[in-house]
Amino acid sequence: MVSAAGASWPGRPVALALAAISQPVASMPQSHHPYDALTPDVVIDSVESVGLWSDARIFPLNSYENRVYQVGIEGAEPLIAKFYRPGRWTDAQILEEHAFAHELVAAEIPVVAPLAFDGQTLMEHQGFRFALFPRRGGRQVELDNFDHLEQVGTMLGRIHAVGAARAFEHRPALTLQHFAIDSRDFILEGDFLPPENRSAYESVTAHIIEQIAPLFDQPWRQLRLHGDCHAGNFLWRDDTPWFVDLDDCLTGPAIQDIWMLISGSRDEQTAYLDTVIEGYETFTPFDPRELQLVEPLRCLRQMHHAAWLARRWQDPAFPMAFPWFNTPRFWAEHILALREQQAALREPPLTLGAV
Repeated sequence: MVSAAGASWPGRPVALALAAISQPVASMPQSHHPYDALTPDVVIDSVESVGLWSDARIFPLNSYENRVYQVGIEGAEPLIAKFYRPGRWTDAQILEEHAFAHELVAAEIPVVAPLAFDGQTLMEHQGFRFALFPRRGGRQVELDNFDHLEQVGTMLGRIHAVGAARAFEHRPALTLQHFAIDSRDFILEGDFLPPENRSAYESVTAHIIEQIAPLFDQPWRQLRLHGDCHAGNFLWRDDTPWFVDLDDCLTGPAIQDIWMLISGSRDEQTAYLDTVIEGYETFTPFDPRELQLVEPLRCLRQMHHAAWLARRWQDPAFPMAFPWFNTPRFWAEHILALREQQAALREPPLTLGAV
């Protein structure tokens, strides 16, 4: 999960949030997280292990799931070094992500793809798997700009046309089990919820899962997707949206890559949606029945995000970056947001061309 909100891919540097990668923080409980061993020397040695020569300038960028750095290269443009979180993906899953990125580039779609060294895009050094990417400058896409939205929709249509050509073999699928049920179970089985919030969380999540389960049992068309299409994962460069960070690419229905692009009132959402789909259908058709999934997918994201923070809480970067998590106030607000989502599920789904 890498933001691209800053001036260079993959994101705006947030040194505070990632300071824990190289030194302990006195106010934070000490841990033995695998990233503790990813020191600046290991970062430089990893980059140089592929035959490059670093100028020893390293700048951490704001990726929390992985560790990502801008690394200076002697006599050349800096590169982006991405160190994959140990234990999250298999080699086959990462290589399939890389292959998908290169397939999109071959189709002349603006995607930042990993560089190959001796034919390899995934390298390993001192126990850390990593990939190197070209640095790309740009600014964040404006999702309230209809011109930007239409172009994003056009590029998504092209991505999905490529994504429909074959199936992933190793990447995960978007399922109710993984994103909702497993997330709920992890929270309930862990020591996260204050006693006064446990019953409310247990009840609202159970009702949401029961309410949306029939929709996820339907045989939606399955595609290879970007998987995490929020504004932070685009760069606006050369009057074109560039897609970055395929770390969460997966198999699922097309709407998963569309719904996060729309927000606001119902009329605003409909106008934005119409614009995205107008661009999208230049290259591939969209099944409007998938609009039934917008609010259920929003529920899944909310539940999964809370569980993601809980699963990563032993990583020192997370308490520094998300100090508000795991507080009574957070859980009360999370439960309130889920109740609001439960109400949204009872509303009619969005429709195209309704404004």
